[in-house]
Amino acid sequence: MPTLSPAALNPDLIDTGTPPIPEAQGWARSYDGRHGPLIDLSQAVPGSAPPEALLRKLAEAAAEPGSARYGGITGDAALREAYAAEIAGIYGAPFTPAEIAITSGCNQAYVVTMMALARAGDNVLLPTPWYFNHEMTLTMLGVEARPLPCTPESGFVPDVATAEALIDERTRAIVLVTPNNPTGAVYPPQTIAAFAALCARRGLWLVLDETYRDFLPEGLARSHEVFSASDWQDSVIGLYSFSKAYAVPGWRLGAITAGEQVLAQIGKVLDCVQISPVRAGQAAVTWGIDGIRDWRERNRAEINTRAGLFRETLAPLNGWRVLSAGAYFAYVAHPFAGAKAAEIVRRLAQERGVLALPGPYFGPGQENHLRIAIANVAADRIGLLGERLRGFSF
Repeated sequence: MPTLSPAALNPDLIDTGTPPIPEAQGWARSYDGRHGPLIDLSQAVPGSAPPEALLRKLAEAAAEPGSARYGGITGDAALREAYAAEIAGIYGAPFTPAEIAITSGCNQAYVVTMMALARAGDNVLLPTPWYFNHEMTLTMLGVEARPLPCTPESGFVPDVATAEALIDERTRAIVLVTPNNPTGAVYPPQTIAAFAALCARRGLWLVLDETYRDFLPEGLARSHEVFSASDWQDSVIGLYSFSKAYAVPGWRLGAITAGEQVLAQIGKVLDCVQISPVRAGQAAVTWGIDGIRDWRERNRAEINTRAGLFRETLAPLNGWRVLSAGAYFAYVAHPFAGAKAAEIVRRLAQERGVLALPGPYFGPGQENHLRIAIANVAADRIGLLGERLRGFSF
């Protein structure tokens, strides 16, 4: 009998990189503990458990028979209403529940948004260094992730003129992440306003991923004024994650803020990929928006304190430079010119028990950098970093 060839897989999926964090975590498994417990700075995971009251609300909601039934495609009405009221207070602008969709995490919010905005052969501008899942999503959809370079000298803040020069007839959107993953940079409101104006003028979508919005520095209550514009629904889409501020990444809850016509199209995608978000988690978070507000503010203050402590810890170390730090992340230049960042990270994990992520995970031109996730490590563990990095040679 003739030998049958295996059926082909989607070549765009084959061309998509493998999720990188498991590779880095594999390096840490060979650490022998000689310097003490592993300091895991690889992933943006909340460092503390959610409040007990929020967990009780989840248990109560899970016990309700209605939680086992399908809910609304764009989320339960109660959470959409509560979230619309929440962001109205944040941005100083009115929102309706019809402008809100609840998703299974912000990653899903991004995927379904990109499916609504672009098709194979189009391109989307991503400031580099970029969040790797953003690039992976575009690649598997056959959409070009077009790099918009951001430099340490600019504080990793993207430039509007540079972005406009990259736009062509196949450009569909510009994605901004602020506070940024991986750099921690907080984009100035005027920068976001300039990108919103550019997108409106060129007929593009500005997609604002504000997963880390709740961790702005003290005194900066509002990240931008874009949603105050009367016509924002025609060119702006906001993305959000409940995972970080509520310390519930395992509940997989995110949100999209967009015009009703846009959400009607996104709803088609959601119906195919999720049908409805997990309902018990929605009920708990609906209560938690007001119910754990004080806890969320204390958590924000604690995480911003850790960013300052991280800067202080690395300051005396010769050659290690903190290029940017804030919210959940810091972006660091290592002192080993010409070395591969992945090899540095591997050896740091295996020899010193410090796990970071290499810069090239976050796009082209990042070989000299490491990304540090500081929010999931207590202050005393951050203080140990100086001892672990001091004397490390390559």
